[in-house]
Amino acid sequence: MSTLRFQALREASTRKPVKFEESDRKSTIFGSNVFNDKAMKQYLTSDAFKGVQGAVQHGTKIDRKLADYIAMGMKEWALSKGVTHYTHWFQPLTGSTAEKHDAFFETSYDGSDPVEKFGGAQLVQQEPDASSFPNGGIRNTFEARGYTAWDPTSPAFIFGTTLCIPTVFISYTGEALDYKTPLLRALMVMDEAATEVCKYFDKNVKKVTATLGWEQEYFLVDRALANSRPDLMMTGRTLLGHTSAKGQQLDDHYFGSIPTRALTYMRDLEQECMLLGIPVKTRHNEVAPNQFELAPIFEETNLAVDHNCLLMDVMEKVAERHDLKVLFHEKPFKGVNGSGKHNNWSLATDTGVNLLSPSKTPMSNLQFLTFFINTIKAVNDNESLLRAAIASASNDHRLGANEAPPAIISVFIGEQLTKVLAELEGVTAGKLSPEEKTDLKLNVVGKIPDVLLDNTDRNRTSPFAFTGNKFEFRAVGSTANCSNAMTTLNAIVAKQLRDFKVEVDALIESKDMKKDDAIFNVLREYIKQSKKILFEGDGYSEEWEAEAAKRGLSNFKTTPEALKARISKQSLDLFSELNIMNHIEVEARYEIELEEYTKKIQIEGRVLGDISKNHVIPTAIRYQNTLITNVKGLKDIFGDDFETIAKEQIILIKEISGHIEGINSKVQEMTNERKIANNLTDAQEMAEAYCHKVKPYFEIIRNHCDKLELLVDNEIWTLTKYRELLFTK
Repeated sequence: MSTLRFQALREASTRKPVKFEESDRKSTIFGSNVFNDKAMKQYLTSDAFKGVQGAVQHGTKIDRKLADYIAMGMKEWALSKGVTHYTHWFQPLTGSTAEKHDAFFETSYDGSDPVEKFGGAQLVQQEPDASSFPNGGIRNTFEARGYTAWDPTSPAFIFGTTLCIPTVFISYTGEALDYKTPLLRALMVMDEAATEVCKYFDKNVKKVTATLGWEQEYFLVDRALANSRPDLMMTGRTLLGHTSAKGQQLDDHYFGSIPTRALTYMRDLEQECMLLGIPVKTRHNEVAPNQFELAPIFEETNLAVDHNCLLMDVMEKVAERHDLKVLFHEKPFKGVNGSGKHNNWSLATDTGVNLLSPSKTPMSNLQFLTFFINTIKAVNDNESLLRAAIASASNDHRLGANEAPPAIISVFIGEQLTKVLAELEGVTAGKLSPEEKTDLKLNVVGKIPDVLLDNTDRNRTSPFAFTGNKFEFRAVGSTANCSNAMTTLNAIVAKQLRDFKVEVDALIESKDMKKDDAIFNVLREYIKQSKKILFEGDGYSEEWEAEAAKRGLSNFKTTPEALKARISKQSLDLFSELNIMNHIEVEARYEIELEEYTKKIQIEGRVLGDISKNHVIPTAIRYQNTLITNVKGLKDIFGDDFETIAKEQIILIKEISGHIEGINSKVQEMTNERKIANNLTDAQEMAEAYCHKVKPYFEIIRNHCDKLELLVDNEIWTLTKYRELLFTK
């Protein structure tokens, strides 16, 4: 097997960058493979185009007759670009996307008169087999029926020779079986709640859109090297491997010159993204060796989520052309930084205003403070639910690992805005005096833009930070579908804005307060109630853990622990009240995520046992036999003095034996614990057993294997080493 490693190294070290030339300017090709407004105006009737626009902008239903015209135009557009098949593209609860391709090609009943056919029925609804997708107990295996339904708010696109139609995925009985359906519901509720609050400040606002800009971190490894590591191929991360002498300690990779192969890959990827309408803008080296990041321009949240899911698929396909492997796992390598997917979230009105961006007028700044403080209050009241929204087996490796946001959810707003909130906290209860209101508007609220100019420091240890005109949810994992985090965040803020509106209206009506007085009074109470969530210091420190415990903040370091918040009464009531998910849908997701966690740890345990016993131990024994032969030869030559001369070899032989024994015994103990866990019937108990009884063996077994890597002759070690995976360009 060591020949595979060296073969891979030879292959990787002799690779040349793939030749690539941009076909045209990005602005020229952007959205060429998207059935966007430009394409629709060309291929649809005016009534059909208005029907799609009405569905996108106002949520109006498209009748079946119009759907036929839309389907006809979409088909003609697709055929003009060489498309042969269509698919309903959806996001089941597997963490990846799904698609079933059908050809436009059809024949008549007798096999004659072949034709390309695609109608409104095929566009609007399909019936894929739903039995093999995760459902969390919503349905039995024999109940296979599930429906995909067209989501007109996310435009169809062409990938390869297939027309992809973004859809939702629901069960026969109506429950959501995907990530998109709850997200769309949450965004609708957010629109309604935020629009109502906006009318305090601008009666012309008719729609509020939640926006999202994700930052995708990832590693690039030569495909041959990745293929030589069974753990990377099976689990997405290295389950063993000794840390390279040189890692990221010199900080020489971060924002450095992008390696040629990686840059060529990025250029190719960006062209594919432009064609698909994914507005990627930023690319750079990240902190760890062979780690990179790309980020797009902000978009409406539903479209941004779709684009991120599509991007991850495109990244893998483009990587194949460049003989590279993309690693999305949050922690593929021990000893260097892992990867996240920072979710930058804000709210925008149809009048062109970013509600989380201050301006130069006191009224606009009071609007900013209203949405700013309500968001903080929402996070304060639902921090454990937010933590559950980003919980996964892979993200557990990253959260709190002195490189990423801690498992404790807190909000960073900066020193200057902290002072502004302190001023507002001192507002007089009840009606404000003219002098106090003037002072507030001119000297506190009115000066926020100037304050923010100086508020340039950013806390990289904060999981939820205000960064000038948006909140950055930094704790989202790099493998995650953004829907989980965005559904939860938009839901809790929408609920908070609803409550805010009720409280302000009550003060206006029952206390005869003016609107501004009522708003200031409610915001003052929110600031007092949300103090525990605000933190400006080092989120990695032990002192913060102790302080957070005093404040009553949760600190769920493992996924099984964190996921319990999903089915709390508060969570069930929240999603039910907002009609985002009923109890069955919430509980199903809880079951699915527990099961996914268990299966991932189970797979990692099996792979680790296989590699350590079938790769590491045989290699160690082979080297040990070489040492034994050497010692026997020394004994033949030197007789009784051989023990002195062969002292180091004998020590090595004993060390190797100790590590072999350690691996064998711990793998057996781990296997026994896995068998016990597999007999448990409760999903929570099984996940906790894998977390606390099985997973702890991983580090012990790894330690023995990594020690052997340093002891065994490099020439016979079968597994590609960290220095090769991380520094082969």
